[in-house]
Amino acid sequence: MGRWGAMWSGDELDLDAYLARIGIGGGGRELRPDLETLYAVHRAHTGAITFESLDVLFGRPVELDVKAMEDKLVHAGRGGYCYEQNSLLAAALERIGFEVSGRGARNRTRGDALTPVTHAVLVVTVEGQPWLCDAGFGYQGPREPVPLAEPGAEVRQGEWTYRVREEADGVLVLCFLRGGTWRDLYAFSPQQYHPVDYVLLNHYSSTHPRSAFIGRVIVQHPNEDVRRTLVGRELVRLHPDGREERETVDPEALLGIIDREFDLRLPERDAAELVRIHRSGD
Repeated sequence: MGRWGAMWSGDELDLDAYLARIGIGGGGRELRPDLETLYAVHRAHTGAITFESLDVLFGRPVELDVKAMEDKLVHAGRGGYCYEQNSLLAAALERIGFEVSGRGARNRTRGDALTPVTHAVLVVTVEGQPWLCDAGFGYQGPREPVPLAEPGAEVRQGEWTYRVREEADGVLVLCFLRGGTWRDLYAFSPQQYHPVDYVLLNHYSSTHPRSAFIGRVIVQHPNEDVRRTLVGRELVRLHPDGREERETVDPEALLGIIDREFDLRLPERDAAELVRIHRSGD
């Protein structure tokens, strides 16, 4: 594995526990760093681990060392946001033997304004070909790897379709087909990012007053059929044909919605704190 061996601290990860958490443990199957395994792990991870930034809402530090992420996302059954999700995925893929590289992306779902690099994604090379892997873009994110070798090709993932287009200076843009219209999700350059870079970005996203994660509930999941997002008090269900169902979530219904819609159950103390914050409107 050469210089890639220790980048994501994959040697510190309890791989069996991670695989059990995402539902592909056991069976005696040996995982090899091939495309079949990459698809299996990526799909299982995005299916099992909910996107959420509740620790930011609670004012708690978001730790990115492998053992802290393992304790939270694997053993405690919690979710996480992009730095946690993709750092954990990177550690697992590295442990299996994949060549994993980080990238920093600019969110393009918030209009035409130039946004800072605040999203973490991965590029995994399999048999010389690069694949975009991203378990941390919430309800609009891909469930499976997206090929990067042929920009412009449409990639069908169940009822949802993606493509990557190329701009100047090697910038690649992940696009999502929504209601018959292609929409940019984010753009990233060829510059390689390291775990230490994600520590810096994570600090901004979890503490800066202008961060989109500060002061509001965000829980999302890219389900195979209906994609779901809860931001603040609004629950939105996005259908493959572009239809949206919107629902205001009252504090009394919040925990049931998080359990039923996002398969996320919180410890009693966290659940009470979340309801209190939701009720206060802070």
